[in-house]
Amino acid sequence: MNAEGMGEPSSGMLDRVMKFFVDNQDERTKEWFLSGSMTPLIMILVTYLYFCLYAGPRYMAKRKPFKLENVLIAYNAVQVLLSVVLVYEGIEGGWRKHYNYSCQPVDYSRNPVAMRMARAVWMYYMCKVVELLDTVFFVLRKKQNQVSFLHVYHHTLMPVCGFIGVKYFAGGHGTLLGVINSFIHVCMYAYYMLAAMGPKVQKYLWWKRYLTVMQIVQFIIVFFHTVQVQFQPSCGYPKSIAALLTLNAGLFIYMFSSFYVHSYIRKSNAASKRLARAGEENNNQLECKPKDAVEVNARSEVAAGGQVKKDL
Repeated sequence: MNAEGMGEPSSGMLDRVMKFFVDNQDERTKEWFLSGSMTPLIMILVTYLYFCLYAGPRYMAKRKPFKLENVLIAYNAVQVLLSVVLVYEGIEGGWRKHYNYSCQPVDYSRNPVAMRMARAVWMYYMCKVVELLDTVFFVLRKKQNQVSFLHVYHHTLMPVCGFIGVKYFAGGHGTLLGVINSFIHVCMYAYYMLAAMGPKVQKYLWWKRYLTVMQIVQFIIVFFHTVQVQFQPSCGYPKSIAALLTLNAGLFIYMFSSFYVHSYIRKSNAASKRLARAGEENNNQLECKPKDAVEVNARSEVAAGGQVKKDL
């Protein structure tokens, strides 16, 4: 077989893959901002990763951290507002009375309900792009310890998922993820907004760890909600996409659970051990004090007796 012949099968497969993605794109959304081609999004994500992992830390290395209090308050307030709108639109655009929780195909028609959900999916995608600023703010404030693998992976992947959703699946079963995630973000960005207000407010923010618990619960719900599609023989929602959503949810359950164990349980146990050791040291000191006190009292009594004799 010649080289030309060997190249034909792979070329044919590539053509079929490209044809699939071209033929199955959502005609309603392909002209919307950042939805026609993935090239602009890839450029945004490459710039994001370059700045947050390399250029940003180098730029800030010899500079004082930016405070950005007012910027963060305004940014997080806008994120809370957008997340509230997304929850409302997702519910009214399908999940309150139009969608089936067991299996919901994508409605590619232009009826008002379907278009409302499609616009909500696009808005969700835009929010995921804007949320890349979370990491940028960490870098500018020299909070590089916050730029963890989990954080960067999550923020890089979600815009890609948003693009695929707008481009091919602007509605249907997978949109429940966006509704739940937007509700979590209402709580999360409200927390960040309050934290940016300074020490007077920060002392009341004892509930940070529960945001991680909510994230884990979110992905557990998404895991079971999407895995059930595989057992629905007549479901019109693509089983391959549902499987990817299930896999992604399982991966996030693992990563967020590991983060929770490391950040709260292990650190709490380590703190308890330190307190226990400090308590033992204090007890040892207290046990020594009575003996020392007796010796001091005895010396005081002898000195006092001598002084009485002197006075006499």
